[in-house]
Amino acid sequence: MQITVLYFSAVRELAGRSEEVLEVPHVVRTVADLAAHLAKLHPPLAGRLGPVRFARNEEFVEGGAVLTAGDVVAVLPPVAGG
Repeated sequence: MQITVLYFSAVRELAGRSEEVLEVPHVVRTVADLAAHLAKLHPPLAGRLGPVRFARNEEFVEGGAVLTAGDVVAVLPPVAGG
């Protein structure tokens, strides 16, 4: 299954890219599965995806959200304000 992943802010810096098109293995079915896959694909992300939010096709989703071919998934770190 092919999906597009968009990385924002600090996550973009850790992943070393702003976006990528991935052919994910068949075991990657949910957003939580994708998070684990991304941590393996980009080791600097390992252990740092807990507080991030995911949006699938411009809607925030939880880890159990099921992915489908062609989805666009945004990885958004928490925003700090002051």
